[in-house]
Amino acid sequence: MSRKLRIWLIFLIFLNGYVSLSFELVVLRQLSFWVGSSAVITSIIMGIFLGFMSLGYFLGSSEKIHTRNIRNILGISFVIIALFAFLASSFPLVAEYFVRLYQWGIVSSVIQTFIFSFVLLSIGPFLFGFNTTLLSRMLHKYNTNYTGNIMAWDTIGSVLGSLLTTLILMPFIGVNHTVILIVTLASFAAIVTRPKWWGVLLCAIVLIPTFYINSDKVQYDRFGILVNNANSTISVSQYDDMRVLYMNGLPMSMYNFKTSSGAEYIDYLNKHFLYNLPHDKKYKILVLGAGGFTAGLKDTYNEYIFVDIEHTLQEISEKYFLNEPLTKNKKFIVQDASQYLKNSKEKYDVILVDVYSNSYQVPEGFITAEFMQRVKDHIAPKGVLIMNVIASQTFKDNYSKVFDNTFHTVFPYNSQRQVISYANPWVYNDVVNILYIWYNRDEDNRIYTINKTPVIYDRYIK
Repeated sequence: MSRKLRIWLIFLIFLNGYVSLSFELVVLRQLSFWVGSSAVITSIIMGIFLGFMSLGYFLGSSEKIHTRNIRNILGISFVIIALFAFLASSFPLVAEYFVRLYQWGIVSSVIQTFIFSFVLLSIGPFLFGFNTTLLSRMLHKYNTNYTGNIMAWDTIGSVLGSLLTTLILMPFIGVNHTVILIVTLASFAAIVTRPKWWGVLLCAIVLIPTFYINSDKVQYDRFGILVNNANSTISVSQYDDMRVLYMNGLPMSMYNFKTSSGAEYIDYLNKHFLYNLPHDKKYKILVLGAGGFTAGLKDTYNEYIFVDIEHTLQEISEKYFLNEPLTKNKKFIVQDASQYLKNSKEKYDVILVDVYSNSYQVPEGFITAEFMQRVKDHIAPKGVLIMNVIASQTFKDNYSKVFDNTFHTVFPYNSQRQVISYANPWVYNDVVNILYIWYNRDEDNRIYTINKTPVIYDRYIK
């Protein structure tokens, strides 16, 4: 075997490994907001990905595949990989997929993930395994001792695909450009493997829509996307006097620039908890989940700390959403909410937890008793905790029931559950914003009974 051929085959094995891991990570990123990133969701995606890849390894060893046809097969295979990388990784297409499922009444994240994985994450992984076996056969034809080298270069490609995609490409050039790179690399592999006119034409057919749909201009003009990085896809849309901030396709914050009002629960929070704070001191307010910074927007006196993992939120909000800078009494910290609480010893007079952005996908680490206890430890004496949750007001689903149980396990006394927006317990879909509120007061676990009712001594009298 010539040195040139050996290098060419090893390069393709390396490129196959790189594209496979990069493709998988981009898909996990694009799906994370729609279906979450829990162990169950990740295991479905990885299980189907690896299962079909194993099938590709197996079928690639078939004796019916003649060596003289391998280059043609590899060329077509890489084109198909490029096509499915485009279909499964482009945010506008992924968003359209989930919108359609919700319209059809398929709201289970597990079912959504299974359908997506079987339709769009089966062919690509199968061909990754299939290609590796075919390339290995070509190397073994000339030297049967190349097994270690094959495994090593495939693994090196996978490692680089993992590190470069998550640490450099998605954070700095954006997910949309990372998708373009993946499709381009797969197309390049197809053309290098079989440099024929039909191969170039097929690659062009895949690349043109990939560049078009994933370009910054189209994503902004057609979808209003301003940011598309490793954490979030952010856009801002305007409807008459109302601006809506979207993250990963779902509305995160609303702002009426004529009336300076926001989402209904934010207006309730501002009116009843923030704008009416006494002026005896500067109160410390912590907001976990910054959104569009509409909580306490017009309060220029008290001290606010906003914590969110998305580093572009302040710039996007000031420039496109609020159209005004945050006041000097507000500070934005880029960090995971749980880690911020873990590392901070500060006590706050008011804590707003606003990280439960929709009823279908919630950050699982933030609905646990352990996280709520961590929040509780940072509430100052006589302070107030407010948790905004989207759930059933009449406990029609298990999530609403178990979240309520969890909250009252940590906050068994001095709490209330305030339903915001249209409250109607008789409708089929009664999912609304609900504020769980806890007051850090001295606890009194007594109850009144017919035998013991000292109510005249307990009642608050001015």
